[in-house]
Amino acid sequence: MAKHLSTSDINAIVKCIQGLEPQYLTWEVICDKAASLVGKRPTRQSICKHPAIVAAYRSAKGRDRIPEISLRKPASLQIAGQRITRLEAEVAELKQIISLYNERFLTMQYNAYAMGMKEAEILKPLPIIDRERTDKGVR
Repeated sequence: MAKHLSTSDINAIVKCIQGLEPQYLTWEVICDKAASLVGKRPTRQSICKHPAIVAAYRSAKGRDRIPEISLRKPASLQIAGQRITRLEAEVAELKQIISLYNERFLTMQYNAYAMGMKEAEILKPLPIIDRERTDKGVR
């Protein structure tokens, strides 16, 4: 039976993808690396269901197209360089996610305008759900 991935598992797999070299990055390699992180080897289909993992994979594959300047560095600088590369990949991935969210927001904004919705209707707070709790006065 397939193991469901928790949020921490997904974040660990994303960080693992960001640390891998793009030329060696395949779904099989990701599944193998995820086995040591999660405890059981997930299938390609189970990790492809998570948008964060797919976005990290696409972002890492995109890094392969960017030419790298290789300089000979001492070990401590090399480790720092790897960290910088990983952080730059994470920043690029987050910028891509922000761009997708901005596009989605503009679509919703246009659709709300086209439907004749007012700003007050759109920004109306969510209703409080009464679940027959005994602490009604505390809220």
